[in-house]
Amino acid sequence: MSPIVIALTGASGSIYALRLLDVLLDAGCELHVVVSPAAALVMRDELDPQLDTDQFRIETMLPSAQQAGDVLSRFQFPALESSREQRGALRVYHHQDFHAGIASGSFLTSGMVICPCSMGTLAAIASGQSSNLIHRAADVHLKERRKLIVVPRETPLGVIQLENMARLANAGGVILPAMPGFYHAPTSMADLVDFVVARICDQLGVPHSLLGRWGEADADTGTIER
Repeated sequence: MSPIVIALTGASGSIYALRLLDVLLDAGCELHVVVSPAAALVMRDELDPQLDTDQFRIETMLPSAQQAGDVLSRFQFPALESSREQRGALRVYHHQDFHAGIASGSFLTSGMVICPCSMGTLAAIASGQSSNLIHRAADVHLKERRKLIVVPRETPLGVIQLENMARLANAGGVILPAMPGFYHAPTSMADLVDFVVARICDQLGVPHSLLGRWGEADADTGTIER
């Protein structure tokens, strides 16, 4: 599989992004990551009040980092069941680094995910703006007809936001709102987060075992396998 681009922007839902990064790395994926300044601020407010946003590094928030336990342990995510001996690789770019490979269509990828996706970022992409590396990389994925997945987390939605989503969908993007389902009988916040992350992985074609699929019913209980 070619590299995957992951962008974090200033919408609520930082935990979706961190869990997604962990799952994709565990699956052996090569990730190219961009974090907007607003995303770092939101991550501080939602996950770690002690986070230094001036010296922020996304690597320190992942489970492989020694200090990550305090940030993510309270969500009690199920252990990942990877058979790989080595996790994937992660490369991080500054949000204004237009010399990055992901700013060019010649840099081959398997897709891009913006998670979470702010309404400002959505509007910029829908209107063809490229004022930062996130916008530019998204624009590249659209013009190259590659998978672009945006994960908005906003409610309620106004007409302008809905029109921007429709415009992006018509251009080939996938609108995947952070809207967890409940038919898998979630019992924790981790289950709800994993529902959304599982849908993103499905769109990317990355195998996972985060939750059972509809129709995989247990013969005795009639419930969805988990």
